[in-house]
Amino acid sequence: MIATQYKITLPSNYDMNIIRERVKNNGYKTDGFEDLKFKLYLITEKGENDSLQNSYSPLYLWKDSNGLNKFLFNGFYDNIITSFGWQQVNIGIPLIDTTTDKIKNIRYLFEITREIQPQESLNNFKDKIEQDIPKINDAEYIVIYNPDKWKYHVFFFIDDLGKVNAEKGTIYNILHISC
Repeated sequence: MIATQYKITLPSNYDMNIIRERVKNNGYKTDGFEDLKFKLYLITEKGENDSLQNSYSPLYLWKDSNGLNKFLFNGFYDNIITSFGWQQVNIGIPLIDTTTDKIKNIRYLFEITREIQPQESLNNFKDKIEQDIPKINDAEYIVIYNPDKWKYHVFFFIDDLGKVNAEKGTIYNILHISC
């Protein structure tokens, strides 16, 4: 599996209803896309949920690289380039995935980012991550790491923002989920 995400920072006065309409009118187009486990259409809004900026930040989890390649190089990604300009597509490798079909009914995604510090061995590191991440009741999650940057991201699917009010991280509104 491969995870991808591009984070498009938008001006603080940007009308986020433009993004909502874009997703409402086009989100279904990635439903059933080749090799896509899911695509989350994510936004943050300045001043909401402690966010400092407006952003549009779709997150993809691909079962294989064929679908990703098709998306990037067969014209689908051109819609992003045309609307928002050239974007950096962040790549990660899923390490832990506890998600089920239940995520289709979730409204929020909570992201925390951690550094992977230099160490003598990465043996059992997956177990260490599972022990160290916050415990959020009834939240499915996915852990994605990037050995190029030696960081990992934990994305929690949450239905109640009260479950994460003591944690530091980014809260995204989920506008649509394609599977």
